[in-house]
Amino acid sequence: MTDDAEIDSHRFDPTILREYDIRGTVDRNLHQRDAWALGRSFGALLREAGATTVCVARDGRASSPPLEAALVNALRDSGIEVWRLGLGPTPMLYFATVTLAAGGGVMVTGSHNPADMNGFKMMLGGRAFWGEDIRKLGAIAAAGAWGEKAKGHARGKVEMRDLLTDYVNAVAGAYRSGRTLRIAWDAGNGAAGEAMARVAKRLPGEHILLYEKIDATFPNHHPDPTVPANLADLIETVRREKCDAGIAFDGDGDRIGVVDGEGRILWGDQLLAILARELLARRPGATVIADVKASQVLFDEIARAGGKPLMWKTGHSLIKSKMVETGAPLAGEMSGHIFYGDGWYGFDDALYAAVRLLSILASSDQSLAELRDGLLAVVNTPELRIECDEARKFAIVGEVADRLRRAGARVDDVDGVRVTTDDGWWLLRASNTQAVLVARCEARDEAGLKRLEDALKAQLTASGVAFNLSAGH
Repeated sequence: MTDDAEIDSHRFDPTILREYDIRGTVDRNLHQRDAWALGRSFGALLREAGATTVCVARDGRASSPPLEAALVNALRDSGIEVWRLGLGPTPMLYFATVTLAAGGGVMVTGSHNPADMNGFKMMLGGRAFWGEDIRKLGAIAAAGAWGEKAKGHARGKVEMRDLLTDYVNAVAGAYRSGRTLRIAWDAGNGAAGEAMARVAKRLPGEHILLYEKIDATFPNHHPDPTVPANLADLIETVRREKCDAGIAFDGDGDRIGVVDGEGRILWGDQLLAILARELLARRPGATVIADVKASQVLFDEIARAGGKPLMWKTGHSLIKSKMVETGAPLAGEMSGHIFYGDGWYGFDDALYAAVRLLSILASSDQSLAELRDGLLAVVNTPELRIECDEARKFAIVGEVADRLRRAGARVDDVDGVRVTTDDGWWLLRASNTQAVLVARCEARDEAGLKRLEDALKAQLTASGVAFNLSAGH
């Protein structure tokens, strides 16, 4: 990399500036100079906000140490004091930023993406950094609006801080003992591995650990618990060892996957329904937020338990911002992001969500399988992802919404279009991060599901989008 102090401005590849984070393929559209420019630009925003400190952490990818080094150097060049946390999960970075009252936080992570990808997740002033924030950061870099050059003022100090121990103690401290549990854990060789092992060691009961060693190559399976194939080893272990539950994490530990004692996957909305029941028994009338992709069963269950269900836009930054606005103590997404404001800090933290779930199981006379079976059974499609030109995806959703309104359909447009019929509902929305349309259908029976799929397909066809819905099952 060239002498960083001599770079006057920098243009990021526009494809890496996503809605919720910065993410790209290393040495193709994401380089160390991007990390440096990010540090200078974020440093300028920190100074603009009157902040002087920032926390920085990284995941276990091979590219993370050099990206982190470039980032830290640039933050120092901005006159910001950097508290380096080292290797750990993204929630550890969030935890440190909040509890240390740092001006901001930057996590170097590729999350659940392939090993050759990496990126950055950020907090500024205790809030999520996304959308217009990221666009502003790109504009600062392009203009070189970094304020004084490094030679013009004192460089910031760098201090190493071990927050992993404090984080583990806080997470494990949330456990409420009851009956003894037998639990299988799978970190997928991701950044949550050490924290997972240390939390499990602190909890009572028996714990079987899978792939807790952090390994940049992900040699056992990809760390994305939303893909059923990635849960195969966990499911086999739960069944073989007769576990009460299995818990899995994504590559940076902010998304959870759950398997019941029979080896069945609980999706994000089913998990949130179980968590919401316990919370609402203590906090009746509380708001619980879920994203637009969640089952109607979840929203009905929240209301039945005495809560106020709130359907909101998909995206972890959007959900966090809505929690702050509404004061909701709990929220979740289909993707496995679970956010606790009740007893925690409102950010997505899979390890903390796991401990809260295990506390519920330990105090219940029902198994996780029985709690799952207590939810109304419906049939639905998985999340359907339809390739679509970036320039057309939002326009197509708008066309569909216009046609449906003219036809008098029951439409919720909080995020795309969610259409309710006597059979159930179907959803079409444009992804904020990829050139795809996202769809999902849910009904009480297979015949109703087929009618919903046909209605969705007809709308796609009317907008010139060809897609075989059966291919998504």
